Amino acid sequence: MDRSNWPAKADFPIARPGLFYICGACVVTALLFFMGWVLPAMAAFFITLFVCWFFRDPDRNIPEDENVIVSPADGKILLVENLDKNDFTDGPCIKVSIFMNVFNVHVNRIPFTGKIIKTEYFPGKFFNASFDKSSKDNERNALVISTDKGKSYAVVQIAGLIARRIVCRTGRGDYLKTGERYGMICFGSRLDIYLPSSTIISVLPGEKVAAGASIVGYMY
Repeated sequence: MDRSNWPAKADFPIARPGLFYICGACVVTALLFFMGWVLPAMAAFFITLFVCWFFRDPDRNIPEDENVIVSPADGKILLVENLDKNDFTDGPCIKVSIFMNVFNVHVNRIPFTGKIIKTEYFPGKFFNASFDKSSKDNERNALVISTDKGKSYAVVQIAGLIARRIVCRTGRGDYLKTGERYGMICFGSRLDIYLPSSTIISVLPGEKVAAGASIVGYMY
């Protein structure tokens, strides 16, 4: 997992964790053109364009309602379910899972304002992130956040079949606001949110959501 520094506010339309991949793709493309290998160079050029597009980091209009829970990721709602317990917070909760394919923006955002009281990294496997077993078996990084309202919730980044790099710029003690950038997962992945059972959920499985802009629910 990558804990490299990454600004909360984008100063460039490309997410900083992607610069390494973009530079590498540019170097390979330039070398192929220099050696006169036109067709491979053209293929590398289009791959470079795709990598730039993949690591795009657009600004989002964050809802101003202090009770709103926003989606931490772009993608599709896989499931919404009630659980009696989970590995991150005490008591019953509501789990919301979001799947990101390679065409989604992969920058992750904080669902609800609060202070990080615990971080936990789990090394693991790389099953397809659309499978529910990935929540337990795959490499993942969890943040447990305490809100100003005295409630706790968890947001978990989960690596997928292709994704092999989780980026998380935050740590214990950090105070982050709703919709603030905090990390990303490279090349397809999944985000799980574990919310208090009293949360009012406003999404259904199959719906598409946008990080920081789409409302997942309300916490009062």
